[in-house]
Amino acid sequence: QVHMVESGGGSVQAGGSLRLACAASGYTYNTYCLGWFRQAPGQGREGVAGIDSDVWIKYADSVKGRFPISQDKDKNTRHLQMNNLKPKSTAMYYCAIRNGYCDLAAPGEFGYWGPGTQVTVSS
Repeated sequence: QVHMVESGGGSVQAGGSLRLACAASGYTYNTYCLGWFRQAPGQGREGVAGIDSDVWIKYADSVKGRFPISQDKDKNTRHLQMNNLKPKSTAMYYCAIRNGYCDLAAPGEFGYWGPGTQVTVSS
């Protein structure tokens, strides 16, 4: 059974940093994408960054250069380092996994999701 869980959210002031972690287990895909998404109140789910089984990484333009994604050597935990946070970054952040390569514009293609971790950035 696939199990996803996020951690590391919290409240910071604008310009601060947070490091999110996603622990993923139970999947058996040979080709997969682990993606980070966020959803602000009243908004749709937005792709932030993704890393696939070939270690190709994609970023949304809004976070490129600020939110590097990485993974532990055992590939069980992926991290999203969020730097220079802005108030508009406030959202619930989710990690999710799909069988296939990363398409951050298609959250519906991701079959398994964690419960999310809240990030709040104050001005």
